[in-house]
Amino acid sequence: MKKIIVYIFFLLSGSGLFAQVNDARLWASVNIEKKITSSFSFTISEEIRMNENISEVGSFFTDAGFRYKINKLIRISANYRFTNNRQLDNSYSQRHRYYFDLSLRKKIKPVTFTFRTRFQSQYTDINCSPDWQVPEYYTRNKLTMDFDLDKKYSPFISAEAYTPLFSGNGLYIDNVRYCAGFDYQFNRAHEIELFYMLQKEYNVNNPQNDYIVGIGYYFTF
Repeated sequence: MKKIIVYIFFLLSGSGLFAQVNDARLWASVNIEKKITSSFSFTISEEIRMNENISEVGSFFTDAGFRYKINKLIRISANYRFTNNRQLDNSYSQRHRYYFDLSLRKKIKPVTFTFRTRFQSQYTDINCSPDWQVPEYYTRNKLTMDFDLDKKYSPFISAEAYTPLFSGNGLYIDNVRYCAGFDYQFNRAHEIELFYMLQKEYNVNNPQNDYIVGIGYYFTF
């Protein structure tokens, strides 16, 4: 009996070390794209992200960059993002992110497959923290399947994996996003996107699961 009690205590203690945190979130964005040429465009986005069961503003950011379509298969982009991220004391930490994307796109009607690899670096609280000069590096790989139904709406599914770089612990995945949703195109200029996403952390203490509802508005001119 004593051994059983010790075993149960061990299990409970162990589960506490790896307890999961669940949260419901809402992401809302406005996205504008200005086509400079048929292959080159400028983009800017404003986004707000609600967390703590959609009860507070967890972060908000401005994202701007350029996209270039090399050919039907290959696209590249470069962006800068300025983020305010809520802290436990209700202050906001500032993040400066730079990222570069390479996307491969292939259409096998009615499905378009897009594989995107991203390299990003992020600086936190510049001149306000002792290690602000040490950036956080990630590579992010994402596979998306868009379904062309010859209608105004287009369903899609995607999966994305985060891999921290130069952490000294080798290569591993610490975050994965699974997403499903659809785009609805009113006309060539106006479009909305609705999606549901599951975001899961891995290989960390107290991993978090986020259940995210998202809405985005897109204007292209």
